[in-house]
Amino acid sequence: MDGDGDVAMTPVGLDWKFSQVFGERAAGEDVQEVDIISAIEFDKTGDHLATGDRGGRVVLFERTDRIDDGVHRRVLEGMDCSSSRHPEFRYRSEFQSHEPEFDYLKSLEIEEKINKIRWYHTSNSAMFLLSTNDKTVKFWKVQEKKIKKVCNFNVEPPKTTINGFINSSNVPMLSRAISANGITSLRLPMVTSHESALFARCRRTYAHAHDYHINSISNNSDGETFISADDLRINLWNLEISSQSFNIVDTKPTNMEDLTEVITSAEFHPSHCNMLAYSSSKGLIKLLDLRQSALCDTHSKVFQEHEAPGSKSFFTDIISSISDIKFAKGGRYILSRDYMTLKLWDINMGSGPVATFQVHEHLRPKLCDLYENDAIFDKFECCLSGDGQRVATGSYSNMFRVFGCAEGSSEATTLEATKNPTRRQIQTPPRIFSSPGNRSPSVSRRGSDNSGVDVNGNNFDSTTKLLHLAWHPNENSIACAASNSLYMYYA
Repeated sequence: MDGDGDVAMTPVGLDWKFSQVFGERAAGEDVQEVDIISAIEFDKTGDHLATGDRGGRVVLFERTDRIDDGVHRRVLEGMDCSSSRHPEFRYRSEFQSHEPEFDYLKSLEIEEKINKIRWYHTSNSAMFLLSTNDKTVKFWKVQEKKIKKVCNFNVEPPKTTINGFINSSNVPMLSRAISANGITSLRLPMVTSHESALFARCRRTYAHAHDYHINSISNNSDGETFISADDLRINLWNLEISSQSFNIVDTKPTNMEDLTEVITSAEFHPSHCNMLAYSSSKGLIKLLDLRQSALCDTHSKVFQEHEAPGSKSFFTDIISSISDIKFAKGGRYILSRDYMTLKLWDINMGSGPVATFQVHEHLRPKLCDLYENDAIFDKFECCLSGDGQRVATGSYSNMFRVFGCAEGSSEATTLEATKNPTRRQIQTPPRIFSSPGNRSPSVSRRGSDNSGVDVNGNNFDSTTKLLHLAWHPNENSIACAASNSLYMYYA
């Protein structure tokens, strides 16, 4: 399928190459907990990239390579430009978005860790972004300013100036310096503009609206509102109003002992401002229409894959919990990630996913061990290419996987986040079967064998995990986080 939901021609498998890395640690170097990346997001142009870490910092990167207008136009029109060029980014700036806090009323420590980042663009090309930790969302304006410096001194500035002006109390010292250096005349200091830098300023803070940890924020296509979601509620905010929000989803039961599921992720439709979707720990995706009711207690559609009779086990509920959902660019398809699989859903077909990609099937014999060390609760993110023909997600041993989702595609690539990634192209014939009530066939593709080892033949390492990744909106380029390092690949 393409970004607008149309069936596209089957693409050839991509040849992924290493692009660059930021923050790669040396051999034996310990990684500080605060430096571990916890969020990644491209802006809608793909020229800027933001990462958040567990220390509450947001780091900004900017695209440095440029392409000619013709190639840029073809990229924006969705044409194949996979053979274009090597994308390059550079570090531009960073700022402290959140600080650790303590809620004295609830005796609760609030971490500074950045959970999500979302870019927000206005019509005048100004850049804004939303960032959130567990309790508070902040709205930042990012501006490019030129750095001004005072230069053209006769002598060293610290010895003779204060804030760029001559210190009158040091005139005798200045005279001695001039005599010692043989300077016969004074040059007036000048203010000059040097290279520009990005500066972030907090415009608004949206706080005190969530009793539980915020797991998602999402911009609305109307450019005026956004949602923030925690375990039991989803709130709708106006960007201009930080003092109040409107609760649109409330799943909290009257008696908390009756709690059976929590909200895990939420996202607005990319073009319909009245539609949004959220996922739950029961493996459900619920589509909401804000036109139907102010409080969306009932959903307009629900998407769920029903279990085969007799297949339920102790781990079924845990591994079926959806950790992330993403709308495709056109809005017709939704990609979801649970612990074992990626699933692609057509919002016009609620009887089951149109495609399922096996990510962790080889770990099924190890579910007991993964439960013991809590790895089974890891929340992996997912992403789609701008043309809608491929999907990607992370795994253990710092691996990430890319699958072709066009009809007839068997593309399934596994790469390790490193400068010299070991790549394995898995070509497994798709298994096609008809789902009850579906006119279209549902395709299941296996993305890994059943060996239980990584691509190097070693036992997988559950302590090194690639949870966060993002796909460039217009090109075949992926940014992914392995611990404190940001790796970038292109095809």
